Amino acid sequence: MTTPPVPARPPSLAAPAAPSAGGALVATGLVQTYGAGATATTALAGVDLTVAPGESLAIMGPSGSGKTTLLHVLAGILRPSAGSVTWRGRDITRLGDRERTLLRRDELGFIFQSGRLLPELPAVENAALPLMLAGTPRDVAERTAAGWLAHLGLAGMERRRPGELSGGQAQRVAVARALVGSPGVVFADEPTGALDQATGAEVLDVLTRAARTAGAALVVVTHDPGVARHLSRTVAMRDGRIVDEFRAPQAAPDGRSGR
Repeated sequence: MTTPPVPARPPSLAAPAAPSAGGALVATGLVQTYGAGATATTALAGVDLTVAPGESLAIMGPSGSGKTTLLHVLAGILRPSAGSVTWRGRDITRLGDRERTLLRRDELGFIFQSGRLLPELPAVENAALPLMLAGTPRDVAERTAAGWLAHLGLAGMERRRPGELSGGQAQRVAVARALVGSPGVVFADEPTGALDQATGAEVLDVLTRAARTAGAALVVVTHDPGVARHLSRTVAMRDGRIVDEFRAPQAAPDGRSGR
């Protein structure tokens, strides 16, 4: 399968806003403990991390290293036992459940390993869901979603249901759903884990370029060094701590690593 070209910006989609200085995602002293006493388990043991506006970051580590817990805390899904996560000037760890739900709906995007598309809905409705849940009129939401689907190489497949799509195509619908609301950060948990190597590489290439188009930061949890190589920075975790950090070679204008 050949990866379709991704244009500089999807036709009919507005240009992303320039990242603001206050747009960084900043985690300070994150601790996450489950249980108590002798049976307590520490998933995060004092993590400090900054994700700059528009950057792409891989969080790597073996099973049990704390990488998925870190993603969930950064995204406001979990409230940490200690520490803070600041996003656009707000400490999201202090927000109530409803406020964090609205934050995730309106300002963040999510991609999961299995896509988690609704099987009864066609691709365009799956992709438009975040907008419709936020109150956008259905026709506007579907038109915007269709623009993203076309941008991701799925023009003409808008009415297909997930069961009528290949694994790679379905994951592109999930990418469109994550980006349709113009999020500031997209979180992806093993987004190519359910795909074969070639299809996974294509989806990841589309995801990273589309996130750049949208002006969104991208945070990807992975155990695969091949996935991490697509992103601009990688942090390695072990036993709930960040133990290493490195940056990818300078990217060429076409998005490939420079030599």
